[in-house]
Amino acid sequence: MITIVARCSIQSGKSDEFMEIARDLVDASRREDGNISYDLYVDLADPAKFAFIEVWKDRAAIDSHNETAHFKGFGERAGPLFAGPLDIGLYRKVV
Repeated sequence: MITIVARCSIQSGKSDEFMEIARDLVDASRREDGNISYDLYVDLADPAKFAFIEVWKDRAAIDSHNETAHFKGFGERAGPLFAGPLDIGLYRKVV
């Protein structure tokens, strides 16, 4: 399994719009083959900071996800709302 942590900051006043767009991505991604979990979190100290935490069966599932219409559409719709670049890390469980 591979866990992805993708953190982003959203422009001031755009968090609600971002969450609506993200909800579509989360719902569709959870139905994909190879997805184990897919969640969006908001930072308790800063409501303009979010983290997607995703768990995938393997790299092939991630590659397939990255080619889906809902993933690409999310980038097109949400991209203008970001306040900077995304911070994306891939992790594998060790303990």
